[in-house]
This record gives sequence, structure tokens and C-alpha cells, in this order.
Amino acid sequence: MLLKAVVRRVGYSLLTVLLATLLVFVALQALPGNLATQLLGRDATPSAVAQLNATLRLDRPAWQRYLEWLGNALHGDFGRSLVTRQSVVGEAGLYLRNTAMLAAIVIVVGITLSLVLGVVAGLLRDRWPDLTISGLSLIGMSVPEFTVSTLLVLAFAVKLAWLPAVVTDGPTAPVGALMHAIWLPAAALTIVMAAYIIRMMRTSVIDAMASEYVEAARIRGLSSTRVLFRHALPNALLPTLNVIAINIAWLVGGVVVVESIFNYPGIGTLMLQAVRNRDLPVLQFIAVLGATTFVVCNLLADLTATWLNPRLRTPGRAG
Repeated sequence: MLLKAVVRRVGYSLLTVLLATLLVFVALQALPGNLATQLLGRDATPSAVAQLNATLRLDRPAWQRYLEWLGNALHGDFGRSLVTRQSVVGEAGLYLRNTAMLAAIVIVVGITLSLVLGVVAGLLRDRWPDLTISGLSLIGMSVPEFTVSTLLVLAFAVKLAWLPAVVTDGPTAPVGALMHAIWLPAAALTIVMAAYIIRMMRTSVIDAMASEYVEAARIRGLSSTRVLFRHALPNALLPTLNVIAINIAWLVGGVVVVESIFNYPGIGTLMLQAVRNRDLPVLQFIAVLGATTFVVCNLLADLTATWLNPRLRTPGRAG
């Protein structure tokens, strides 16, 4: 049944989040060095290091600390930063707000533009609009984020001086102060993300327009507009939804490079700081956030695909 399939997917999603937190914890335990020594400096005495380890509760076995963190996290308590001693959720809140602003612009502009360009390329296959769009999307897929970001800085910040090259405000800056500097990182993320969606949408539109059900709709005398919007596009969207879901999840957990280049005070910047400081509670929270976003986006993509394709709603096919 459809409900059984959804419950099973939710169970797999929860397991994915759990494994993500465990992998982050194990990876940090494998890093050389000690947080207490790093905070106190090389000249710290062994007794001072031991005392700080006890204060930070780092003197207990790793498995005990993980299980304690997991139990608290299940009750919504993600602990305190080992460096600032502030609540992890409170400290990450402003960084997450800033990343959410950036992601919202990229999602609204990037996904809309990508779908439109993908449809145009698919409908005008092998003509100059398709060749232009496909060529640019291939370039976007081939060029890494840091190269795209650097080229945008050279063009719009250095050459034209229209926008600032980096963000000078911190995470506590008001929304209005960040808006002037948000457009270059948003453009870099849009270019990288759009390339994959365009390619998938183009291929899906070509396949849909050549399908038997579209041909049957044409034979019945339906208008080209109705054939496109009623029959072709809903089916062309199905394989593209998972690509969109992965890219949306990437916006939360994978913007580290772009945020670092533009000094943007988002969750990626906070993650880099936490890695440098070995701040495990902060990294654990970011791991939960990224994994949860990923599985939720994929679950929503599957449910949307089920809604768009009536055949998937049949109990025999939904499982």
C-alpha cells in the first residue's frame, strides 16, 4: 500500500540521519590533537588540560558521549558549543537564517529559470536555442563552484564595480544589510545548480514528446498547448524532481565553498569554524540538519511524483 511505502521511506530516512551523525562523530574522533590543548595553547600544563577536559566532559569514553548526545538530541537538546559554551541551536540560528535567505533566492530564481530553459531546449531540439542552452549548461556542469565565483567577482565586483566582492557583515547583521551582498553568491550557486536541472529537464521533455501517450493525444486532436501542459510536462517533471531535491538539499549542506569565497555568514562558514575548532556539538547539529534536509527533500520529491503520476497511486505499484 502507498501508506506502507511512505512509512518505510520515513524509516529509511531516520536511519540515514542517525548514520550521518555517527559518521561525523567517528571522523572527528579520528582527528589528531585535543580540543583542550588547542584552546589552552601549547604551554598549557597537563593538569590544566585535564581540568578543561573534565569541564567539557571530554574525559569520558567516546561511545558514552555519543549516546548521551543522541539521547538529548531526541528531546531537542543539541547541547552547547565546546568553544563558546552557547546553545548550539541558538548559535547556529543566525547562520542558518542567512543560508536560508541565500537558498530561497537560488531556489525561486534557479529552479524556475532551469525548468523554463530545459523545456525550451527540449521543444527546440537541435536548433540554435537548444544548442546555446545545452552548451552553457555543459559549461556550468564542468566548471567548479570556486571558478564560477571567482569569475563573477572579477566581472561584477572588480571590472564593473556593481556589487561587493565579499560580505563584510557578520552573522548578526540584519537582513537588509546582507541583501546588497547576497547576489553574487546567489548567482554562483544558481549557475552551478541550474546546469544539472536544465540537462535533466531537456532530456525528459524530449522523451515525453516522443512518447506514445503524447502521440495519442495529438491523434485525438488536442491542441499543442494542452498536449504540452496536460500530458508532456507532468511526466517530464517526474525524473527531474529527484535532481531538484538533491540540489535543494545541497544548498543547505554543500555551500561551504561559495560561502567561504564570499565570506558569507551562513551555515557553511559555521561548519568550517567548527571543524577548525573541533566543536563536535556544532558539527553534529549541522550533520543532522544536512541529512534531514536531504531525506525530506527526496521524500517530498517521491510524494510529488506520486501525485503527478496516477499510476503510482495504485497500491500494487506504490510498494
